[in-house]
Amino acid sequence: MAPKGDNVVVSNMKLERLLSMKGGKGESSYANNSKAQALHARSMLHLLEETLDGVQLNSPEVPFVVVDLGCSCGSNTIYIVDVIIKHIIKRYEGLGYEPPEFSAFFSDLPSNDFNTLFQLLPPLANYGGSMEECLAANNHRSYFAAGVPGSFYRRLFPARSIDVFHSAFSLHWLSQVPESVLDKKSMAYNKGRVFIHGADESTAKAYRKQFQTDLARFLRSRSQEVKRGGSMFLVCLGRTSVDPTDQGGAGLLFGTHFQDAWDDLVQEGLVNSDKRDNFNIPVYAPSLQDFKEVVEADGSFAINKLEVFKGGSPLVVSQPDDAAEVGRALANCCRSVSGVLVDAHIGDRLSEELFSRVECRATSHAKDLLEQLQFFHIVASLSLIHA
Repeated sequence: MAPKGDNVVVSNMKLERLLSMKGGKGESSYANNSKAQALHARSMLHLLEETLDGVQLNSPEVPFVVVDLGCSCGSNTIYIVDVIIKHIIKRYEGLGYEPPEFSAFFSDLPSNDFNTLFQLLPPLANYGGSMEECLAANNHRSYFAAGVPGSFYRRLFPARSIDVFHSAFSLHWLSQVPESVLDKKSMAYNKGRVFIHGADESTAKAYRKQFQTDLARFLRSRSQEVKRGGSMFLVCLGRTSVDPTDQGGAGLLFGTHFQDAWDDLVQEGLVNSDKRDNFNIPVYAPSLQDFKEVVEADGSFAINKLEVFKGGSPLVVSQPDDAAEVGRALANCCRSVSGVLVDAHIGDRLSEELFSRVECRATSHAKDLLEQLQFFHIVASLSLIHA
């Protein structure tokens, strides 16, 4: 890994080796800026539990295996895994069976801050005793845990080894910025922009094609890894517009004040325009149709539920009337998910300049942000089709 410091630029590095939510426990870390994701996840628990009710239960002698894909480094993933396991335990007990042992795999790219995540894990309950004793142990976990580094756009697990796959707020991250978007000779070249929002139609098509290619690879890999009777519950940023250049909440996050802050750096001569144009956020918020087309074309999974769910604002503030707090929240939200990429592209010092401008601009538009910045999510419950 190349060192980071003032004006150190990491170029030509594969996104897979670099992309991560901002680690640690600082003000702009993902761990401290994922409260909105926690609220959104909790609002969808009834949909997750519907999916879990359809999972085939095997012999209690066989461990039940749960995977969270794109786990990041905060407490949200631990909360969801707990919800899944407790629900499955209730199902076993409802049938009069002793629950099985449980394994949970937390998976993300190798650059993810697994250390912070593992420090948040409660200690393992005493598995030498009964399951009842295990569950009665306060602030202990009732499952074996492991981290699995790697891209979920490829195989990560042995064939037919996983009962439940869960992934939230991750599948909108592409495996790469489409090559044509960064190619000056291409019709899809996204000149003057750092995101798809408001871009030309050809740029949007390139992003859409990359998303669908990536999702197809994701489904193909999971179809080999999930057990017969297993299921997946997937949540990613979505949009309600049929126009892919209207990215909704993601567009407001990356296509307005964030975009303007980049333009500030160019106009002030701190960054040249080519440097800005060579940076694009590898995110695509799909429509329901975008998602559905890929699942149906793959043919491995039955769609139990596929809908657009209103998640709400990504800004969680204690004083909505405090414009400075809103501005800081927007900058920290943006930085927690894109800061690592920005640092690598323009160096730490200029990254600091960029996000201070994001904060300043967001503070000036605090009222509009609170009213307009809303996230919609694609929620998919899928089960493996028996061959």
